This record gives sequence, structure tokens and C-alpha cells, in this order.
Amino acid sequence: MTRLQADTSHSLPGPDDISRIVLNNGITLLVRTNLVSPSVVISGYLSAGSLFDPVEYRGLAHFTASALMRGTAKRNFQHIYNDLESVAASLGFGASVHNVSFGGRCLSEDLPMVMQLLAECLRHPIFPPAQVDRLRAQALTGFAIRAQDTAEMASLTFDELLFPGHPYGLPEDGTAESVSKIKAENLVQFHRTHFGPKGMVMVVAGAVTNQQVADLADQVLGDWLNPEQPPEPVLPPVAAPEFPARRNVFIPGKTQTDLVMGSLGPKRTDADYFAASIGNSILGQFGMMGRIGDSVREKSGLAYYASTSLNAWLSAGSWEISAGVNPVNLELVVDMILTEIQNFTRDGVTGDELQDVKSNFIGRVPLSLESNTGVARSILNIERFQLGLDYFQKYAGLIERITREDVVESARKHLDIDRFITVSAGTALQ
Repeated sequence: MTRLQADTSHSLPGPDDISRIVLNNGITLLVRTNLVSPSVVISGYLSAGSLFDPVEYRGLAHFTASALMRGTAKRNFQHIYNDLESVAASLGFGASVHNVSFGGRCLSEDLPMVMQLLAECLRHPIFPPAQVDRLRAQALTGFAIRAQDTAEMASLTFDELLFPGHPYGLPEDGTAESVSKIKAENLVQFHRTHFGPKGMVMVVAGAVTNQQVADLADQVLGDWLNPEQPPEPVLPPVAAPEFPARRNVFIPGKTQTDLVMGSLGPKRTDADYFAASIGNSILGQFGMMGRIGDSVREKSGLAYYASTSLNAWLSAGSWEISAGVNPVNLELVVDMILTEIQNFTRDGVTGDELQDVKSNFIGRVPLSLESNTGVARSILNIERFQLGLDYFQKYAGLIERITREDVVESARKHLDIDRFITVSAGTALQ
């Protein structure tokens, strides 16, 4: 055990202080009590994400999640927000490929009201047509703004090329064409079919006991059943690109071009996830955005920003390099990034780089768990990816075991520049 583990592991969430409770209808509750703070944070999800969207109604899951708080069988839109504001509480919903997510925060004394409201929104939304029309208009405005956003369009096009024909390659909120078709009755049908207790997970962290949470959840959600609710489909495997691809998205009138390039990365549960994460930090995150930021932005001054990101999901992942550049410098930046990738996969990382990033990875964990929000979010990820309740007790050891050879092997596996996807968005190519 490292010194850091010895000093902090006892205070990290783990099997000794996380209670896992499964209600009779299958809802999984995870509770961590923290009586030091008077607040409570709720975080969770249920399996009703965009992978269930019908082809002609792309964005339906996202639209449904956005409309859950626009009115329920017991409260109208104004009533919902007045009740939350009266006790300085919050509640919200979102959607991703796999899930509809929810989150909230309140004082412990107001948890019964927030849990009741959460249950009403999940179980009994009424999707008032006037509110649906308003949300649709907002979404269409958002699509028009997005079409002029060079960073957004580069990212969307990159996903489309990297994940062709796969849910990961489609915009979760749909398109202007598909959302224009969505009516209130479509939301009602989607909710009736896909919302239910199957696959639902809720984490509660803060000034509340395990028994209080179990009793509240059973009271407001324990009798929720939906025999129509389908299981989440198994997504098809994603194959790495066989050949490089290049595309420019022309957006007239822009003075900056945004660039996204990269390839597939590991899934969150892959054996080389941590090695790739450390490599990603060294390449384009740590310090002044790593080697790429140092080379492309700091030393050469050819980019407004330059960094990398590793996105790891249930069925696949991506390893991306992003930059914002003057269009006249685009090809220079692309070549410079490819050179940095070649150097990285050929020479690997230094011992000092590896140790600095390991120390950063290990040291930031306690900081991320100082708030109930951080605890709830972390426990939810543990459950989503089935990492085990002792994940944080094992974490430092998992990081310490990563070697320089592990990092370069993962980089060589995923960062093959001969199969890179490269997308730019902005003015026409020079």
C-alpha cells in the first residue's frame, strides 16, 4: 500500500459505508450517509436513452426527458418550480445514448418532498401540448445556433464518421428535421413504453440514513411497474476505421476553424483504460495541455487552444485531439499534431511524466469526493460500470501498477494515424 493509500483510503467511500438496496420492483438504491453536511444529493438514471429513438423521431428520448418537469398529474409547471424554489432545492433531467439521468439537491428535511416530486415526474408526466410546443421551438433555435458553431459541428461530424450507423454516432438531441415531427402524443407513447423500474439506479448521499432512503423510495417508487418496458438492446461492436478519413464542414463567415481528429479509444471497462487515461493526460491534458498544447499552442503559437480527450463509454470509446486555429494554419497544425502522435507512440513517456501524472490522478480523488455531489456522481459511475464498491480502496494501486510500457502499448493500439478521422469546421479549406 502506498503512503497516499494509507493516509486516505479509510475516508473514501467503500463497502463499509455505501449501502446497496434493491427494491422489490428492481430499482437499485445506493446510499452513503454524511451527517457533517445538512444537505442531500440525489443522482441516478434509468434505461430510456436515445438508443431507443425511432429513426423518424431522433431526439425523442432527449425531448421526453426535457419535458418531464413541464407538468405532472398533480402539479403544473409553475407549481413544480415554486415548490422547489420555496425550499432552495433543485431537480433536473437529461438524456444520453443509454440513459435518462436525473439529479437533485436539497436539505435533508426536504428530501421527502423532492423524492415525491421526482417520482411524479418519472411516473406521471402529462406533457402539456403548449409546453411541448415551447420546448420544440427552443430546440429548433438551439439547432440553428449549433449549425453556426464550428466546435460543435466538428465534434458532431467526427462522431458520425467514427461511429457510422451506430447510436454513438448520432446526435442525442436529434436534428431539426426529426424534432420538428415530435408531438405530445409521441412523448406520451415513449414514456409509457420505456420508463419503468427496470435498470433504474438511484444514489443518495448526505445527511440521511439508509433506512430513511429505503423507506422513502419504497413509498414513492416501490409499486412502480411497467410490463411493457423493454430491456436495453445490446449495441453492435464498433470496428476501428480501416482507412483515414478527412472532412471539412463549411460554415461561411467564420474567422476560426475548429479541428477534431482521432480514433477509437478503450471502453471504460477495458483492461487498458487507465493506461490510456494516463497517456491522454501526458499527451494533451496535464500542465499546459500536455505535449500537444505545449507544441502547437505554447511554442509555435499556431492554435488558440489544443488538447486531447479520452471518452470511454459502455460499448466503445474515442480518443480525440481538438484545436481551434486560424484557417491559414490548419494544415500546419494537422501535421504538427500527427508528428506529436508519432513521437508519442514511438518513444513513449518519460519516467518523470509518468510519476507526475500518477501522483495527480491519485491525489485528486479525495478532492473530487469532498462534496456530496462528487460522492453521488462517483458512486453512480461505480454502479454503471460495475467497478465494485471497493473501487476507491483499489484505485491508487491500480494507478501505481501502470508502467511506461503499458502507456505506450495502449497509445500504439488506439492512436494509429493511418486510420485517423480528421474533421475541420469553419471556412473553406485554404
